[in-house]
Amino acid sequence: MNSHPTNTDLKDKVVLLTGGAGILGSRFAHALAAQGARVALVDRDSGKVEKTANDINKKFSGAAEALTADITQLDQLKKIKSQTESQLGPIDVLINNAAVKSPNFFESFETFPLEDWNSVMAVNTTGVMLGCQVFGSAMAERGNGSIINTLSIYGIVAPDQRIYEGSEYEGQAINTPAVYSTSKAAVWGLTKYLASYWGDKGVRVNAITPGGIFSGQNETFVKKYSARVPLGRMGKPDELCGAVLFLASDASSYVTGQNIIVDGGLSTW
Repeated sequence: MNSHPTNTDLKDKVVLLTGGAGILGSRFAHALAAQGARVALVDRDSGKVEKTANDINKKFSGAAEALTADITQLDQLKKIKSQTESQLGPIDVLINNAAVKSPNFFESFETFPLEDWNSVMAVNTTGVMLGCQVFGSAMAERGNGSIINTLSIYGIVAPDQRIYEGSEYEGQAINTPAVYSTSKAAVWGLTKYLASYWGDKGVRVNAITPGGIFSGQNETFVKKYSARVPLGRMGKPDELCGAVLFLASDASSYVTGQNIIVDGGLSTW
């Protein structure tokens, strides 16, 4: 009889999810709870993360805990590790999902401020490294665990600059800045490194890469972006949950160092 389940049951698994109150993080959290996981939601926005946890607990009683922390601060990560272990138990799954924009995020490359570059890299890249240090090291000591890093399609391929003419998000002109692509590409490198580094410790390290997810972009952007996608549309936040559940569960017990790209086929051409 096969000793490894082929479904995505997460009963009694403890998951720590950064960026837990965001567009993707909140959907991941609901999906994880629906599969039986106990989820520690970490976010800088205390109000939003509390609301997300409360919404989950209305459907799945006691499934979610809200924690407020800045993932760029090592002492805060150590504190939430202790809190999570005392409230829920040892962490089985770490999902590094937090990301940030800066005040001048859409500034052109030629004049992009160094302080903005550093602040984005601190969260998107260094924060992931620190999370892996704190939570991944404990997994390695126990001899098992799964780490999932959220990347971006623009850490894998370059953005098509043509789609941004006339494109807006909530009334603001948008683009994809170099710092975002760089920060996410760096995390893909870290993912592969740690998959090899902790492979003999039973810790699996993988990534998921979302393509463009609709979250309020204007019609111009949606039409231009969708024209670049074989499936002909933008993604929905819930369409990433299957990949997260697969990598979090024992269904992926022989999968490490991989990147599941959920982009409607954008990266195929």
